Amino acid sequence: MKQLLVGIDIGTGSSKGVLTDTSGEIVAQVSIPHEISLPRPGWAEADADALWWNEIISISQELMQHVGDSQVGGVCVSGMGPCLLLTDADCTPLRPAILYGIDMRATAEIVELTRKFGNEQIVQRCGTALSTQAVGPKMLWASRNEPEIWGKSKKWFNSNSYIVSRLTGAYVLDHHSASQCDPLYDIENQAWFGDWVDEICPDLEMPTLLWPHEIAGTITPQASLATGLPVGTPVATGTIDAWAEAYSAGVRKPGDLMLMYGSTMFMVQVLPALRTSPLLWTTAGVEKDTYTFAAGMATSGSLTSWMKNVFGAVTFEELMQEASATAPGSDGLLLLPYFAGERTPVFDPQARGVIAGLSLRHTRGHLFRATYEGIGFGIRQILELFDAAGGKETTRIVAVGGGTQGGLWTQIVSDITGRSQLIPKMTIGASYGDALLAGIGTGLVDPNTDWAEISHEVVPNPETFDTYQILFQQYQDLYLHTKSQVHILATMQEKDGS
Repeated sequence: MKQLLVGIDIGTGSSKGVLTDTSGEIVAQVSIPHEISLPRPGWAEADADALWWNEIISISQELMQHVGDSQVGGVCVSGMGPCLLLTDADCTPLRPAILYGIDMRATAEIVELTRKFGNEQIVQRCGTALSTQAVGPKMLWASRNEPEIWGKSKKWFNSNSYIVSRLTGAYVLDHHSASQCDPLYDIENQAWFGDWVDEICPDLEMPTLLWPHEIAGTITPQASLATGLPVGTPVATGTIDAWAEAYSAGVRKPGDLMLMYGSTMFMVQVLPALRTSPLLWTTAGVEKDTYTFAAGMATSGSLTSWMKNVFGAVTFEELMQEASATAPGSDGLLLLPYFAGERTPVFDPQARGVIAGLSLRHTRGHLFRATYEGIGFGIRQILELFDAAGGKETTRIVAVGGGTQGGLWTQIVSDITGRSQLIPKMTIGASYGDALLAGIGTGLVDPNTDWAEISHEVVPNPETFDTYQILFQQYQDLYLHTKSQVHILATMQEKDGS
């Protein structure tokens, strides 16, 4: 009987599912758009049941309608992360999940834990300096600001691990996700760092650690009734969406780098060996005993969507056409894309968006192109950090995500960075990587299988170099020269939103 694989990803802007055969051929796809909750400035949350679980149910039911006479051989789910979902002993959520680095509520706790444990020691033991991406400071924030909830909390989950629990009853977390839960995971020994766990969350049970492809359990009768997934189907542990997407794009060898154009911009580079950098995230990889560098910006597609909404009744296609008709450099318009603070490279939760050089002659086409360019300048900063930390070991860049469609944005980024980008033939995303992980974990697919196929290469246009070189320097200076004023404005926003 033909075996099929289910991959589902819970992203920031949508959840997506895919049904494939064991060769990677697509049988069916489904997508459900959603919005995360932004209850206060600097906060980002999601309801684990109303959003995550209900969308898993809907997607699974839809995919099962396409199984026919075939058999579902394996399931894998990835998701946004690292998140902090606190539950009681029965795995019932006690509050909405606190999301990854776009949630910036625990800034005081980041400072406190860094002083307590020492930045150098944290980087050495965990691979990454504490930032808004870290889970440990958010745990400390919850214990202090929501003591009643914290007192009832017995377990904690990431988005994908919560779904695994709902599907199988297993309490597990993959090594990669754990390696982003700083400062709780020992990156070198690939285990929970007991001393710091006891300091931060002594009353929480820690999940069992597995690799993303490893089987966490099988579909329970209760989960089958809700989702339509057959009872007893093996469920792989899964991982954080960006790494599942890198896996789907064939970013698996040392020197491979994924550039993901999503709601946020994210980069993952496979390393030849464990190494750390104070300005990058070192994590466990998707495959056993591998390591990656990573970096992420706080906005990307979410900022282009914001621009579209501000402009009103206009399509993305119209905006891209107008931006394409605008000269490189947007006629002297420069944008800092820090509309939700910023992660890499400035790690500043109080950073905010700045648009400089506006004149009465600028149009929405200028503004939209300046948005693409501003994010492109941020990408260039981060790629230069990868070079400095890894000795220029990047051998190829594979670009994925919705932002690769249309070609304009990827061309602007190549022009700004001076680097070529490979575009896969299919950019389905993390759910496709999940299906592959499910196939490998169940033994239905050979572990060395790569489903990625490159469609074309985006090559830099040398004629734009001088313009972008000047603007890149101005981009870096603009943040430094407006930082103090912007911080005052951010403080005012926080007071208004309290």
